[in-house]
Amino acid sequence: MEKIDEYKYAQQDFNLPHDVVQLPSGGIFYKSKKKSVKVGYLTASDENIISNVDSRKSIKETIILPLLRNRIYEKELRPEELLNCDIEAILIFLRNTSFGPEYTVSLEDPVTGKKFTHKFNLDELNIKKTKNLPDEEGLFLIELPISKSVIKVKLLNLLDNIEIERILESYPADRITPTITLKLTKQIVELNGKRDLQEIALFTENMPIADSKYIRKFLADNEPGLELTKTTTAPSGEKVSFGITFGVEFFRPFFGV
Repeated sequence: MEKIDEYKYAQQDFNLPHDVVQLPSGGIFYKSKKKSVKVGYLTASDENIISNVDSRKSIKETIILPLLRNRIYEKELRPEELLNCDIEAILIFLRNTSFGPEYTVSLEDPVTGKKFTHKFNLDELNIKKTKNLPDEEGLFLIELPISKSVIKVKLLNLLDNIEIERILESYPADRITPTITLKLTKQIVELNGKRDLQEIALFTENMPIADSKYIRKFLADNEPGLELTKTTTAPSGEKVSFGITFGVEFFRPFFGV
């Protein structure tokens, strides 16, 4: 399996056509504190990446990460460090500048059961901001309600998510995958003033469910991002809600071009 650090980055000194993308996070979670990044336009060679869809592999690793490495022209901020919200903003920029902002979804009328399509513009998405500000390291300090432990937690970046997916994929089909505890060991950076990884791992294994739910809710409430849930009206007049995802369908307009 190819290691993460074996990928090559876009050459920073080339004067390639690009634009500036504002990051929904405002850069407050990164060491560089960069609020925006220079992003190049997709090229014909990038179509090789986009068309390389393999259902057996993660789209984060096969499409999203290589695209970000090719098109982000920054020295201070590596693609692997990016949070989901900032990745989404960059992917929307790449799609909009290559195919246009119009996005079509196929939905089902809840009254008649018939399919219908709805079109909207991706550049009309609003940004949800964090409720609390992190510290200089981009970490949140919280006290858990049951154990009363004081912890520092972080939002997962692209590298964290890829590593979690790799570990979970390695588990046999008849084994229970430790999805919750694995994420918690990535999210918890400090436990009662200590940053011992083994101690944190043991703590997560025995954490009360109420504490686990508290961490997930806190991070969900404080993760900035694009508001990807939208509502439209079906032919019957009923309201239908749908979400925008960044899977194969998001890149499908490029296939066969």
